[in-house]
Amino acid sequence: MRAIAAFALSFLAATPVLAASGDWRLDATREDMQRIERLNSAWEGALSEARRGGHARDLRALGALVEPRAALPRPQPTPGNYQCRTIKLGSPGGRGLPYVAYGWFRCRVELTPGGDLMLEKTTGSQRQAGNLYPDSDRRLVFLGAVAWGDREGRATYRRDPERDQAGVFERVGPNRYRLVMPWPKQESKLDILELKR
Repeated sequence: MRAIAAFALSFLAATPVLAASGDWRLDATREDMQRIERLNSAWEGALSEARRGGHARDLRALGALVEPRAALPRPQPTPGNYQCRTIKLGSPGGRGLPYVAYGWFRCRVELTPGGDLMLEKTTGSQRQAGNLYPDSDRRLVFLGAVAWGDREGRATYRRDPERDQAGVFERVGPNRYRLVMPWPKQESKLDILELKR
């Protein structure tokens, strides 16, 4: 019986799971579709600004996490608990810090009874939650929202445009993933949520 359960779990982990609509574009706002379309521009501007700000060594230390083309096949994360941290690169309009690396918090990936993969940052003052949609063999698309502060519950996509977040979720190493959110509405040009086991 244990062998059957283990096989079923490994099959689920290796198989792309469709989100509710199947196609993220049907659920995304026009603004979020444009953010994802402009991902390369966000990478370029954010990395350039961080390097000019004296953070080239910090970027090198992060390795594949900050390499725009580092995505590996099979981006679907195994459901369960992860350590996670946020790296913010660039600043809106060139004002503010060009590089900020936060400490480690907790994240969780769940497979819902309906077959959706959901990602949630469960600790910290900025907590993302949302669906992971299939997109290609090297990336998923994240549509979610952020809750601020300790007293708020889980935020929901499309309830408040200022809280909506969109990005791409990629595998960049064994049990190492990143959620890259281009053009967030606050504080940076590019946010990276790193997840690892």
